[in-house]
Amino acid sequence: MKRSILIHPDPRLKKVCDPVPDLSDDLRVLADDMLETMYDAPGIGLAAPQIGVLSRLIVLDCSKSDNGEDARPLVMFNPRVIAASEEQNVYEEGCLSIPEQYAEVERPKVVDVEWLDRDGVLRTETFDGLWATCVQHEIDHLDGKLFIDYLKPLRRQMITRKMVKLKKERAREKA
Repeated sequence: MKRSILIHPDPRLKKVCDPVPDLSDDLRVLADDMLETMYDAPGIGLAAPQIGVLSRLIVLDCSKSDNGEDARPLVMFNPRVIAASEEQNVYEEGCLSIPEQYAEVERPKVVDVEWLDRDGVLRTETFDGLWATCVQHEIDHLDGKLFIDYLKPLRRQMITRKMVKLKKERAREKA
């Protein structure tokens, strides 16, 4: 089931999320809903707080497939970066909670991430390039941090004003 994606500014996007204590069928359904929502948006990552759920859960798929053949959806409960390279990468990032706004953000080029998969198995993987950027971006959401928090204050304020205007326009359309 597709879920509604919160638009910045929304206080839930700035909250630190709680760890997932035990995996349940409800959480697996939530993960499936998040994947469906992410693919429909379309996006390459989505964090639970973006749909108003303050739990440490992210989904991502940075495979470059339009037909779904090479899809590599990842579901990560309680993900955390356990190592990061000194070498940095700059990617132009966007966010489903900040539609049509993009900015270059510098992050570690390579990260090792540990998480529980949908079966409760502890996994560790090394991510590079776009995958590394995406997983760091989504984990930031779990800590109440948005990609615009890396920008200079004036640029951040400008984007926030655009989002406030967008939310007002969308509310008028629904009314």
